[in-house]
Amino acid sequence: MARSNVSFVCQQCGAVHSKWAGRCDACGGWNTIVEEVTASGPGAGPPSRSAGKGRKLQLVSLRSDEPEPPRTFTGVGELDRVLGGGLVPGSAILVGGDPGIGKSTILLQAVASLARAGKRVVYVSGEEAAAQVRLRARRLGLDDANVDLAMETNLKDILATLDAAKPDAVVIDSIQTLWSDAVESAPGTVSQVRAVSQELVRYAKRSNAAVILVGHVTKDGQIAGPRVIEHLVDTVLYFEGERGHQFRILRAVKNRFGPTDEIGVFEMTDKGLAEVPNPSMLFLTGRDQWSSGAAVFAGVEGTRPLLVEIQALASPTSYGNPRRAVVGWDTARLSMILAVLETRCGLGIGGHDIYLNIAGGLKIGEPAADLAAAGALVSSVLGRPLPSDCVLFGEVALSGAIRPVSQADSRLKEAAKLGFKRAIAPPGAKADGITVMTVETLSDLVERIRNSDV
Repeated sequence: MARSNVSFVCQQCGAVHSKWAGRCDACGGWNTIVEEVTASGPGAGPPSRSAGKGRKLQLVSLRSDEPEPPRTFTGVGELDRVLGGGLVPGSAILVGGDPGIGKSTILLQAVASLARAGKRVVYVSGEEAAAQVRLRARRLGLDDANVDLAMETNLKDILATLDAAKPDAVVIDSIQTLWSDAVESAPGTVSQVRAVSQELVRYAKRSNAAVILVGHVTKDGQIAGPRVIEHLVDTVLYFEGERGHQFRILRAVKNRFGPTDEIGVFEMTDKGLAEVPNPSMLFLTGRDQWSSGAAVFAGVEGTRPLLVEIQALASPTSYGNPRRAVVGWDTARLSMILAVLETRCGLGIGGHDIYLNIAGGLKIGEPAADLAAAGALVSSVLGRPLPSDCVLFGEVALSGAIRPVSQADSRLKEAAKLGFKRAIAPPGAKADGITVMTVETLSDLVERIRNSDV
């Protein structure tokens, strides 16, 4: 007879506490600790094997002539790109993103394409009724695809259905709505999410079906539940984008079968998510080429060179503490650039409110954006616009030196392809079809902008 144990688990980090508290000591989250009941004792789980000797495992060599895992193309080119070339049979994929960002839409488009290609796919929804899913499919023009729908949250019933159907791909929307009767806590809690995820990943490995899990995100933008879910799955994808922008970015942060930090770019339309083959041109559409405080950054996301506009506004403050507002970039990185401009370049910027924005809703994380952000800030402070046919990239050190960055040739070739004639870059960067003006320190950039020598 199984007996119940009561524990208090943080729903944000998964830490277990002996009693309830308003604040989690592990992650610092407030009001995240929830009482959970778990079963223990005889009948609570699989029998222990500690009494007997374990079985001998078969050891294999690291060297093998086996081919790479086969790929199944989803029919959505940008999704296949992020996955590393398509779905791998037996893989488990976690897709996270803000509500309404397009997770269910892109997955419904993918499974419909797979079904039209002759694959058997099952779409399990724990949040919507069948009529709601059909309504979305009809709006997207996908209602003719032979996709099997299931509306259920009981894990045992879902696994029994999948064992009978033997699908090639499964979508679970979403993992937080499922529950297992082996755990006595409410759906969406850490214990339930962990248990359900383990069972679904185990099903993917034994059935050789690709399982795609949809996950909610917290207010911090992280997938809700313990980090162990991201460790269990083979691939973790994040949907990024601002609700006010039509662009959506699908980013791979973990991929056992392909490159990480690869991105796919989509545009939200009334017919669903449309692929964007040339995102640089789309991100630069409609930019003001004659105003100060704007710089075009030649970046690289994964294997794809990407040009995006960085906008800055420096306004004299009327308060004691100047404001720093950043959208799409690291706030700590902005503070570092401002300190270097103030200390190393003698630019009086400390008494200004600073606003920095990455146009199009893209989030930039690479240090190569330092020089472009600094150029936009200097342009705004001095009131001198940068040339419209110039791109910038380079990492700024605390000494003010400009450090080289990787894939400089790819950045310059992308800029030349889009009609840019000049580039401000670290020493050593060069490419055909574009004039490269190298700067060794951030002071050189400030002097060039002040003297209009760009």
